[in-house]
Amino acid sequence: MYNTIKEYNLKNLLKKINELKKDNLSIGFTNGCFDLLHKGHIHSISTAKNKCDYLIIGINSDKSIGIIKGPNRPIDNQSMRIFKLSKLKDVDAIVIFNDDTPLKLIKSIKPDILFKGTDYKNKEIIGSKFIKENGGKVILIDILDGYSTTNIIKNRSI
Repeated sequence: MYNTIKEYNLKNLLKKINELKKDNLSIGFTNGCFDLLHKGHIHSISTAKNKCDYLIIGINSDKSIGIIKGPNRPIDNQSMRIFKLSKLKDVDAIVIFNDDTPLKLIKSIKPDILFKGTDYKNKEIIGSKFIKENGGKVILIDILDGYSTTNIIKNRSI
């Protein structure tokens, strides 16, 4: 059975969020490149979904990944990344952003919960100040050791 693509443009996503908030559902948000979907990503997404009603994934556009990660990235283009993420039952919506950070997106969506991996424990989490000032919370999710796209590319063994 074919699974529906869960990509939204921002305008339609905001309409959907307004409907969900009327029903008092919690909106979660996380972001990343997801340029090679792996077990670590799936673990993080599943854990996040267990802590909110509706999980939105912000993904960097191909152009922004190239700027952030270098000319040989992304591994999978954004169409493939959207397709793969859409297959995950824990993903409710996907939205692409072109900026270096998802701050504009976070300010537009105003999620109740912002999720990041524990690898951000001692780093600035983009949007965390905004989320907290607006009554939301930031939750750090334990990451699986050894699972990162960079490590997979280097080792080609995971």
